[in-house]
Amino acid sequence: MVNYIEASSAPLKNTGAIRLYGPDAFEGMRRACQLTARCLDELAAIVKPGLPTDAIDRFVFEYGMDHGAYPATLNYRGYTKSSCTSINHVVCHGIPNDKPLREGDVVNIDVTYVLDGWHGDSSRMYTVGTVKRAAERLLEVTYEALMRGVAAVRPGARTGAIGEAIQTFAENERCSVVRDFCGHGVGRLFHDSPNILHYGRANEGPEMREGMIFTIEPMINLGRPHVKVLADGWTAVTRDRSLSAQYEHTVGVTATGCEIFTLSPGGLDRPGLPPL
Repeated sequence: MVNYIEASSAPLKNTGAIRLYGPDAFEGMRRACQLTARCLDELAAIVKPGLPTDAIDRFVFEYGMDHGAYPATLNYRGYTKSSCTSINHVVCHGIPNDKPLREGDVVNIDVTYVLDGWHGDSSRMYTVGTVKRAAERLLEVTYEALMRGVAAVRPGARTGAIGEAIQTFAENERCSVVRDFCGHGVGRLFHDSPNILHYGRANEGPEMREGMIFTIEPMINLGRPHVKVLADGWTAVTRDRSLSAQYEHTVGVTATGCEIFTLSPGGLDRPGLPPL
């Protein structure tokens, strides 16, 4: 049985109940998520061959500090970085280091800022120099899968509608959907209920209700969906070393559909397209 609870009266821990937020919370999430989106916009001009991912991480930390925000991943369950940088066959949770990006790489940068207690969570793919057409196509498919998932968000539908929309599109494009990771409730907590699966059937999962806030963040592979986590305990890679891509938005369920809190102010969250 799924329990829903008014967020203002819920304890600040994941109890399994789904929080329903009001207008003030939506405004707080807008501010936090737009700060994250602006940081990701700034990174578009920085990512290039020869740049170590540690430099990306340093930028994320300093940008947050300059704007009164703290990176949620820093010291989260022992994680020591302010962002995740996942390159090529790394599915998610890649740890920034001193290794430079190379021409032809694709990299996901995942940033979550905590601003006034609210978590703004988003990630995007970046191309490093000129990339192969197969990589471009994977980014296009992954972004479209995300947006089809977002389009399925509305009160009265079930969260399985999100997964079905993503899975149907990705598999029709001869790509696969990673099963091992999912989206999640977010707000005052970094990770909250419900889990948002990126596969499934429209009649499965909790009913979406106005006031819910969660991430949708499909990981799509060119090869098979299977992943493994490396010895560092964080870095997840494709078992067949095929390319993987991910895009992530934080959304809030409204009376008629949803609001995307993490849209790029400059239109830079869409692969292969110039700024608006």
